[in-house]
Amino acid sequence: MAGELSGRVALVTGSSKNIGKGIAVQLGRAGAAVYLTARTLGDSDDTAGSLRRTAAEIEAAGGEAIPLACDHADDDSTRRVFDEIARRHGQLDLVVNVASPDFSSMVGRPFWELPFEDMSRCLAIGPRSDFVTSSLAARMMIPRRQGLIVNVSSHGASNHLLSVPYGAGKAAIDKITADTALELREHHVAVVSLWPGLVLTEGLMAMATTGPSGHPELSGLDISFGESPAFTGKAVIALATDSAIMQRSGKAFRTTVLAHEYGFAEDDGTMPAEFESLRDFLGEEKVPEYWKAVERFAFTPDAATAGGVQ
Repeated sequence: MAGELSGRVALVTGSSKNIGKGIAVQLGRAGAAVYLTARTLGDSDDTAGSLRRTAAEIEAAGGEAIPLACDHADDDSTRRVFDEIARRHGQLDLVVNVASPDFSSMVGRPFWELPFEDMSRCLAIGPRSDFVTSSLAARMMIPRRQGLIVNVSSHGASNHLLSVPYGAGKAAIDKITADTALELREHHVAVVSLWPGLVLTEGLMAMATTGPSGHPELSGLDISFGESPAFTGKAVIALATDSAIMQRSGKAFRTTVLAHEYGFAEDDGTMPAEFESLRDFLGEEKVPEYWKAVERFAFTPDAATAGGVQ
């Protein structure tokens, strides 16, 4: 399949559904051979997606997809994925670390009421799994003196978003990005963190209802301003095809900022809204109570801003 990424080999973790699936499908359509990982090949209990369905969508567009069951909390399972990539293709050009736990049960609850296991989950599948995947990827990329690792993170790395464990995990991911990029720079391998906005995933849309305006609503909020999973995939393609990517290595970037800089948009030509918080976007009085709990940082007297991110 001819395309911007023709001849390249990519790995997208957590690609059975949601953001991971959106990225994987875009990479496949752009011509990359895409390895897909999640814990199972078939439908999960919530039937929101599966690796086989992601692979089928890529193949229907003429792309190459290789789904592999992998529990990224299990190092041996992760090693087997890289062994298979080396056996089948002998190269790896792009890794996108997406795999993460479910954070929904943490929203709106103070940290002292959360199970301690929530912190363990947010550090295990996220920063630790990203570290393991990046380490194994580096061993394949360094000899060829090329490659890109993209860690999907969030502005929760610098603002109180969703919960304390969520923010700790995202901050750790961004620190891993910065420090692995520093060590890989001399080998011409780039590492970048990506901050999507509100992504209209299958899971999110399944919980939404249709509001009076005809737009999707979730917990009282019109979410039509959100980004599609494909939009995040386009951001990854833009980074992967940037000949000056080493200038971005070690930094975190919002998807909307990259869209303006690289010139991509949603499939219908629209651009998702770009803003710091729902309070800035809508005005505090129009933000539903649930979403004030999600973006708690924006509703405190000394609310911090996300400084330094591109």
